[in-house]
Amino acid sequence: MDGAQRPQRWAFDTPLGRMVALAGAQGLLGLYFDDQNDLPDAACSDEAPSHPLLRQAEREIAEYFAGARAAFSLPLAPAPTAFQQRVREGLTTVGAGQTTTYGELARAIGSPQGFRAVAQALANNPLVIIVPCHRVLAHGGKLGGFSAGLARKPQLLAHEARHWRPLLQ
Repeated sequence: MDGAQRPQRWAFDTPLGRMVALAGAQGLLGLYFDDQNDLPDAACSDEAPSHPLLRQAEREIAEYFAGARAAFSLPLAPAPTAFQQRVREGLTTVGAGQTTTYGELARAIGSPQGFRAVAQALANNPLVIIVPCHRVLAHGGKLGGFSAGLARKPQLLAHEARHWRPLLQ
């Protein structure tokens, strides 16, 4: 595999901690907080990234935290299973400032008894914030789990509520 085919990594700071973006030829492969257990091994470069998606990821995440971006335009290239892809597509209907539950999401994707499978698919989400698994709560509105650290989940939800909470009619 030559250097052009190897994924590139870039780390940058956010209000909730340092993040690491991984990009390959087809798009963004992952976005993790640097203390996540599932962060793929490999050192980040201290040099400015040459892959334009890494700069774009940093810019879009900065805009998200500034309240100027609720959705992302990055091309995504992780290789989800068919079920993970259905979960991701179902999650796109949950806008910034909104939440759903694992059970509601399971029903929305046509798997009414699959709330545990939905939870597992979200636990394996390599694109934290961009694929907004933090918007999914456990039964009764409890926080449930979050691969980026349970302390960050309410912080992300509060950030979105401040900037994008839908107006009550």
